[in-house]
Amino acid sequence: MDRKPNQERTFVILKPDTVQRSLMGEVLSRFERAGLKLTACKFIQAKEDVLFKHYNKDDAWFEAKGQNVIRDLESQGITPEKEAIEYGKDIIRALAEYMTAGPVLALVLEGNRAVDVVTKLVGGTEPTTSDVGTIRGDYTVDSYGHATYENRAVRNLVHCSESVEEAERELALWFTEDEIVQYVTAQERIMYDVNLDGTKE
Repeated sequence: MDRKPNQERTFVILKPDTVQRSLMGEVLSRFERAGLKLTACKFIQAKEDVLFKHYNKDDAWFEAKGQNVIRDLESQGITPEKEAIEYGKDIIRALAEYMTAGPVLALVLEGNRAVDVVTKLVGGTEPTTSDVGTIRGDYTVDSYGHATYENRAVRNLVHCSESVEEAERELALWFTEDEIVQYVTAQERIMYDVNLDGTKE
């Protein structure tokens, strides 16, 4: 299907820490206030096998990341206990453990440059270095250092797709096309109607 620029879609997950801290409405309102339209929403318990597909890493990625872990261990005088590829897979296992710790809210959002707009609103991956005014910058204080110290994934509230292609691949894992609702909002008419037809009526 050919889409207009204002019909670009992106995929978002409000992670277990967002749910547990009762921030779902607050975060969703940020997206809506920016002019994005919610076209699908699913409150679910994520499954590890889906998350491994979602993060979409191959053996080369696992090997490279695992080699980094081994170098870090050896620099600390620690003898590695497993192969590099397993250390690499541990990164995704830690993410999967975090993402399956409680229910998540999966969303499809639509709007002009939706991927870029959501990325800007969410902020950088590490909350402590994310800008003030972003979701991560405003609502959490976790850091890579603290996460490493506690041997866990960084708790940064939201996952968002980084490109249109990634968004389409990810949303296909979590939603079927018939679960994504096509409709028009009054907000869209104001934002995208060239002549603002009918606003004086």
